[in-house]
Amino acid sequence: MSVSAAALTRAGFLDPTRSLDLLGQLSEWDVDALVAPLAEVADPDGAALGLVRLYEQLTPSDRAALGQVLADDGEPRRRVVGLIGASVALTDALVRRPEQWRDVAEASIDDESTLRAAISDEVGTSVGDEARDLLRVAYRRQLMRIAAVDVSGDSIEQLPVVAQALAELAGAALQTALDIAAREYNDSDKCRLTVIAMGKCGARELNYISDVDVIFVAEPADGADEDEALAVATRLATDLMRICSASTAEGSLWEVDAALRPEGKQGPLVRTVASHKQYYERWAKTWEFQALLKARPVAGDFDLGQDYLDVIQPMVWQAAHRENFVEDVQAMRRRVEQHVPAGEAARQIKLGPGGLRDIEFSMQLLQLVHGRTDQRLRLRSTLAAIDALSNRGYIGRTDANKLDQAYRTLRAMEHRIQLAKMKRTHLMPTSDADRRRVGRGLGFRADAETEIEKLWRSQSREVRRLHESIFYRPLLSAVARLSDDDARLSTESATDRLSALGYRDAKGAIRHLEALTSGVSRRAAIQRTLLPVMLQWFAEEADPDLGLLTFRKISEALGTSPWYLRMLRDEGSAAETLARVLATSRFVSGLLERAPSAAALVGDKDALVPLGRDAIMTAMKSAASRQDDEEKAVVGLRATRRTELIRIAIADLSGDLDTDGVEEALTALTAATLHVTLGIAVRAVEKESGARLLTRIAIIGMGRLGGRECGYSSDADVMFVHEPAQGADPAKAQAQAETVIGFIRKHLGSTGPDPGLEVDASLRPEGKAGPLVRTLESYAAYYDRWSEGWEAQALLRATPIAGDAELGRRFTELIDPLRYPEGGISDKAVRQIRTLKARMEAERIPRGGDRKRHFKLGHGGLSDVEWTVQLLQLEHAAAIPQLRHPGTMTPLRVLAEHGLINEDDADHLRQSWTLASQLRNASVLWRGRPVDSLPSDLTDANGIARVMRWPVGSGGQLSERYLRAARKARGVVEEIFYGESPKDRHWDPNPTR
Repeated sequence: MSVSAAALTRAGFLDPTRSLDLLGQLSEWDVDALVAPLAEVADPDGAALGLVRLYEQLTPSDRAALGQVLADDGEPRRRVVGLIGASVALTDALVRRPEQWRDVAEASIDDESTLRAAISDEVGTSVGDEARDLLRVAYRRQLMRIAAVDVSGDSIEQLPVVAQALAELAGAALQTALDIAAREYNDSDKCRLTVIAMGKCGARELNYISDVDVIFVAEPADGADEDEALAVATRLATDLMRICSASTAEGSLWEVDAALRPEGKQGPLVRTVASHKQYYERWAKTWEFQALLKARPVAGDFDLGQDYLDVIQPMVWQAAHRENFVEDVQAMRRRVEQHVPAGEAARQIKLGPGGLRDIEFSMQLLQLVHGRTDQRLRLRSTLAAIDALSNRGYIGRTDANKLDQAYRTLRAMEHRIQLAKMKRTHLMPTSDADRRRVGRGLGFRADAETEIEKLWRSQSREVRRLHESIFYRPLLSAVARLSDDDARLSTESATDRLSALGYRDAKGAIRHLEALTSGVSRRAAIQRTLLPVMLQWFAEEADPDLGLLTFRKISEALGTSPWYLRMLRDEGSAAETLARVLATSRFVSGLLERAPSAAALVGDKDALVPLGRDAIMTAMKSAASRQDDEEKAVVGLRATRRTELIRIAIADLSGDLDTDGVEEALTALTAATLHVTLGIAVRAVEKESGARLLTRIAIIGMGRLGGRECGYSSDADVMFVHEPAQGADPAKAQAQAETVIGFIRKHLGSTGPDPGLEVDASLRPEGKAGPLVRTLESYAAYYDRWSEGWEAQALLRATPIAGDAELGRRFTELIDPLRYPEGGISDKAVRQIRTLKARMEAERIPRGGDRKRHFKLGHGGLSDVEWTVQLLQLEHAAAIPQLRHPGTMTPLRVLAEHGLINEDDADHLRQSWTLASQLRNASVLWRGRPVDSLPSDLTDANGIARVMRWPVGSGGQLSERYLRAARKARGVVEEIFYGESPKDRHWDPNPTR
């Protein structure tokens, strides 16, 4: 032997010294001739060790014969060395049965009938454990032959042939296993049983190591009883599964998984054709039809298998027109993603982003959509589907070629990873040594571990990009000028695809696409680049039609504005943010239609941070100052408010604001609006009178405004207080104050292009029958003589929010003794508050409404929680200063800290109140108008769920989740608000924090 360690290093050995010693043990072979073939294998060091192990087990004659094979430069040598260098597990099998080296050296890919005959002949008529062992030996012999061909050639190029051979080998094993099972029963002839392969086995694209998914179908043999026949078939199917999966002295084959059958693991293992038909007609979900795309009889009675396909396949090709097609497909995608362990997602070749499942899913969805009318798409194999979809014009040729190459490459990686230890895995290895083996197996030599990682990452990115192109770019071919290489869908096909992707008005969508992309202008060219991916983003949300329609309106309104298209094309996530917002929120879509230029907000992440009160007032005053007319000044102010509403809503929809952040931003906006409008109103009255106003005015926030808990649908609940200047005529001052307040309410509440703000002063003394504005002295007199318990409760939220700050402070000093009474409120006041609350529940919920579903007045809703907290505040705030807060959640926390409510009860109230607030806001964003109850329509429920960033299609959980939270909160309300007196709830003045 003249080989040196240096030569082995150049040949790719990692431990040349050890490998040199190993090769030296092959004394009867020409070791020098082995260096070149060893340099080509996945693991040269492992191959050297494997050859020594095999050498030691060979008979003298076989040792000489194999030595001759290894001395010759030919395919037999490449197969033997390649297999040993690629798979430790198959090397172990070869060492266990060394005589099978000839099978490896002479390996070829046999046709299906030859494979079946080879397995069947080797097992013969044996039974019991002997038959099971023989089946494993025969299977592994053929598996090594397939692997030997794979590793000695171009694994990427010949991937389809190898995957088909593996599937046909599995089918042969299933048939032999069924034959073994049948020989063990005397009554096996009472049934006709067929095994339907699903998944990769059905599609003839199986991995080396994979579960084999099946469905069992049976019918009685002539004259047999159906129940008895099904019982026999069930025994046979059960035994078949056990024969394949059980571990014997010869190991095991693989798991046979029947979980794709009707009703899954809860359903009977075996059904008749009629039973399958009944299930699929009545109960099956769309994903089950998607799975049936791959169905193929592989064992048992093939005529019965064809009968089954004849019944099932027509239903498969109508699945795209099922009512919940999109939701079911999306649910299936989520189900797959959710089953990927978090620690594996980043290394998944199969299930990760840009993985094999993305390609398979994409092709299957296109087949379901277009295969209804185009029978040439009704294929099982993924690669065959890619080819057919390209040939028929449903995807572009270039995209199809790239997709074909990506699928072959990723599957070849998967095969090389599995081959090493013959273990089921779809993860790219983390160790350099394992990645090096994969890389070398696919042809890399220098830095193989790095190059295979690069190849995998690049292919994954390409697959993700192709997904966008495959689904959405061909849609533009129906309406726009694209390159000759793009797919050319007919208008009918484009409409079918849009419908399947969730667009309810597919023909309308086609018109929008045509309007956006037609022509040769720069704008049309950019839109043709943007729309494939934007169509996808629209389709992933609850209302893709709304998204596309509003996008068209905004685009047309902005015309050739250079910043708009440049922002969408170049500014990172701007286009995605805009698409998702438009397809999720009628509220924002409506605002943007009236103010298209506000779309610029999505181009700058910093621009989506809500402005503070002072910044809003500065912007509003600036807009108002540009107008001499006060009415026009309010119009400018309202336009500023609209822009800020858009900013807050987009930030909310993007997940940049939590519930507290939204409420704080909306409260600041309302307070700023009232303050600046008050200034404009004063200016208007002073201009008309020719003199300074005779009085000072403060606006006191009440309700959710005073509590700093405003929502999108909140009115501005307020009270107005004024104080005439010294020496001023009280009557004239009152008249001027009323004129100012009238101006505010009229111009903020009027309809117009911008959202109105209803200014509601019904919480003032004497309600709507009382004067709209009072002096501080008048308030003092009223509260001293006439104040009711419920008014003290309402005053808990009173907070100066606009106007004269010093007057506002004096107003709160006036009301503090009422709302924080020494010794708590009287029992009479408690009864009064409880009576009023009960009357509100009975009278204010709309007729026919379900009080359990109403966010504000329903059981466990906002009012329940707020009134319970407020009742305890009225009793204890004088003694516990921390309770003197106008909100709801802060006092609730303080009450729990002081033992006035236990932590569990506080948590129930907190969860219900928070969820009701979120649902109320989300309902407004989704529907574009105030909504106070849980939706009864699933479409609305799904839309609201998406606004809350729940998974697509999770609207069905909305009611259940809220009603459960509200029910628990109502139990607390029944106990605390309607139960014991708040005086009886004791508190610890020195709580343990």
